[in-house]
Amino acid sequence: MTAPVLGKLEWQPAADVPELLADPVRASLGETAAYAVAIDPGLADTAAFCAEYDVPMAASANCVIVHGKRAGESTYAAVMVLATHRADVNGVIRKHLGVRKISFAAQDDAVGSTGMEYGGITPIGLPADWPVLVDEAVVNAGLVVIGSGIRASKLLLDGTDLAKLPTAEVLQLASPAN
Repeated sequence: MTAPVLGKLEWQPAADVPELLADPVRASLGETAAYAVAIDPGLADTAAFCAEYDVPMAASANCVIVHGKRAGESTYAAVMVLATHRADVNGVIRKHLGVRKISFAAQDDAVGSTGMEYGGITPIGLPADWPVLVDEAVVNAGLVVIGSGIRASKLLLDGTDLAKLPTAEVLQLASPAN
């Protein structure tokens, strides 16, 4: 595989650098054509990462974990949106999940439930019963940078690969941020 060029990073096939992936990500990546790169973990947050490594915000997709409740039932889901967009959590996402109340999952819950580091959580390797809601702009973006499960690295893959995850659903979840 010839590594793509994005930003000022030297991407390597993820399968060749398993130490750059959290355990659940490594176990679930399979045949996905993904690339990985080590980064400064202090620069894992999207804006800092993009500024330091010359990666366009439009090529960066964020994974947020939401937690919804209805009639005593609890639901977790991953939501993938471009860094240039805002997810409609209280509207589209809440209604799609069929929950009465929804919020971003507490940090301890997100880390404990995923086995990944906060700030590096990614949709690959999440619990098998969690929906992965992917904004259609992510699918149409081409190559996107996502978390690797740890703050010290990032993954690069085609947005269409996120739509192929076992529990993925592609929806219009977000709109461009102002």
